[in-house]
Amino acid sequence: MEELLTLKERLLRGDISGALVIVEELEEMSKDDKINNIRSYAIILLIHLIKQQAENRTTRSWDVSIRNSTREIQEKNKRRKAGGWYLSIEELQEILEVAYPMALDRASLEVAEGIYETTTLETLIDKEAILTQALALISP
Repeated sequence: MEELLTLKERLLRGDISGALVIVEELEEMSKDDKINNIRSYAIILLIHLIKQQAENRTTRSWDVSIRNSTREIQEKNKRRKAGGWYLSIEELQEILEVAYPMALDRASLEVAEGIYETTTLETLIDKEAILTQALALISP
């Protein structure tokens, strides 16, 4: 809110360059919020993809969670008025890479009723295949 008041003040003073700095800060804050939101859903998506691969099976619950996470990521990434996407394929890939260790930790608590440590679980799965599958699901 403070940024909007400062923006208004600078516009009223005719300080266009100062106002543009504020606009850029607001854009960055908005993008950070999108990234954080997408990362949260990416973790959920990856947890279930890891579980599917590690246990070589799926459940309706996992399938629904994967679909819902995919939809949420696509929806959060969509520019409604301007059209297009907030994040590029490369940026989505980066988010998946960052989210992967967190998802692996959480999946280790669930795969085979939590019998594997994260490092052991990691040896049982193909990280690249999971990341490729996740990116294919969320790509625009």
